[in-house]
Amino acid sequence: MPVPEAMTRDELIELVGEQGARIAALGEQIAVRDRQITVMATQMAELAEVNETLGERLAKLEHVLSRNSKNSSSPPSKDDGPGRTPPPAKAKRGGASKRRGKQPGTPGANLAWTDSPGDHKDRFLRGVCECGTDLAGARDLGVVDRYQQHEIPPVSVKITQYDQHAVRCGCGRVHTAARPEGARPGPVGYGPNLQAFAVYLMVVHFIPVHRCVELLASLTGAAPSVGFVHGMLTRAAGVLTEVDTRIRTLITLAYAVCCDETPLRVGPRTPKPGKKKAEKYLLVACTELFTHYLLGDRDLATFKAFVIQDLAGSVIVHDRYQNYDSAELGELTHQLCCAHLGRDLDGAGEVYPGAHWPTQIADALRGLIHEANLARATGRDAIEQTIKNELIKRFRDGVRVGLSDTTSHGNRPGERKTRLLLEVLRDREPDVLRFAHDLKVPPTSNQAERDLRPAKVQQNISGRLTSEKRTKDRYRIRGYLSTASKHGRNMIEALREAIRGHPWMPPDPTPA
Repeated sequence: MPVPEAMTRDELIELVGEQGARIAALGEQIAVRDRQITVMATQMAELAEVNETLGERLAKLEHVLSRNSKNSSSPPSKDDGPGRTPPPAKAKRGGASKRRGKQPGTPGANLAWTDSPGDHKDRFLRGVCECGTDLAGARDLGVVDRYQQHEIPPVSVKITQYDQHAVRCGCGRVHTAARPEGARPGPVGYGPNLQAFAVYLMVVHFIPVHRCVELLASLTGAAPSVGFVHGMLTRAAGVLTEVDTRIRTLITLAYAVCCDETPLRVGPRTPKPGKKKAEKYLLVACTELFTHYLLGDRDLATFKAFVIQDLAGSVIVHDRYQNYDSAELGELTHQLCCAHLGRDLDGAGEVYPGAHWPTQIADALRGLIHEANLARATGRDAIEQTIKNELIKRFRDGVRVGLSDTTSHGNRPGERKTRLLLEVLRDREPDVLRFAHDLKVPPTSNQAERDLRPAKVQQNISGRLTSEKRTKDRYRIRGYLSTASKHGRNMIEALREAIRGHPWMPPDPTPA
């Protein structure tokens, strides 16, 4: 191409036209690319938004899967669920692994020899000697071996006919003998021993009704119907109404009462309108001597119908569920369960892995619990003041540092929950540390969790309970038997007394 200075005017005009066309074409290409860039930028923004959303969902899912029985209120039965993070193994004390079996220093148990056996039998060999002489006439050389066997007699149903006679007194009045205790209307019935055994199998060992019938038939030879065995729950609960009321009353007189609640699969499988799950809630209020249950919902109406509203003179130990703090239940004195607080602090340590304050607060609480247990064991009525003050200072310092670290908490799963936990520890310190100032107050609601554990075992064994009314009967009986057991009574014997019409009654509390 010649240089512009050597080109004519017409050539320059033609060149400018060509360049203009090329520039226009390039402009169109640039416009197309700009549109493409705009579309790609929009797609990238949308993908970034989707990625952020998925990242948040993944973080929430990982947080949920990381919850276990050691860092949350999740039950141990869910620790081995799919994708779950199992709790860390417990640290071995002293650094040495323990051997299996009985540990040194623990009390042992053995089948001991008794000097007063219930029966005594001499055994002689029967038969013929190698020489052909009958051993029945052999000379006795005395006892060369002794063996005591603990055995139960074969159990079989025994049919006894009771004929009730009428007699006439000399004055003319007629008197008729009553049927034996526990007898039912009709010409034939099962006795109190078999009835007590059936209820015991269902309520204490959670054996389903059909299997209970099979077990009774195998062990005793009796063949009660499924309906009869299931109906025993209602009959047994019916005679325990007065006992149940007395247990509830005695709990209201207790100095400290542990409370808890757990879901229970009861009734139809289809949820009621407005409900997400077809389940009820089992509430428990208990002490070391008494147990009382109520089946209902987890709403305030159930809590108001429960014994909690009558515990104004007691300290209630609970897991911080919101209904316990409702003003409609009246002015209550609280002790927040330190086991739940400890698990929540372990969870906070996982949300803030580099922070020291979750461990410091948890260690301070465990230290106070240990000192309270030690003081009770040694007969003291308080924790040594110097030790208590030092542990409480560590507790408060840890809470202050935690509040400072979480002032501007973000939206990561667990951050808001951790902040709320720290505010509870700060604002409700008297309810957290009440046990450290009053040794009559337990630091945890573990007693309530122990009394609720049979309900979870039953659900794992038998599954859903079909009748709400029978479930209420079941836990009235369970409360009676738990209370009897806490007083050292045999459960079978307590059931037998109840079926005979004379249920065991818990005694009045011993004055402090």
